[in-house]
Amino acid sequence: MPQLNPSPWFPILVFSWLVFLTIVVPKTLDHTFPNEPTTQSAQMLKTASWPWSW
Repeated sequence: MPQLNPSPWFPILVFSWLVFLTIVVPKTLDHTFPNEPTTQSAQMLKTASWPWSW
């Protein structure tokens, strides 16, 4: 059963994680959004009751 031999697969795993951590992660962290989120005001809005005469 060759799939139980970790010899060829462990270096591939280490190399793929090395590439992922050195190339892909910094590129995604450098991404900026065009619209920065703004904080909402803490004011309570006044709601008026509906003037329905039932």
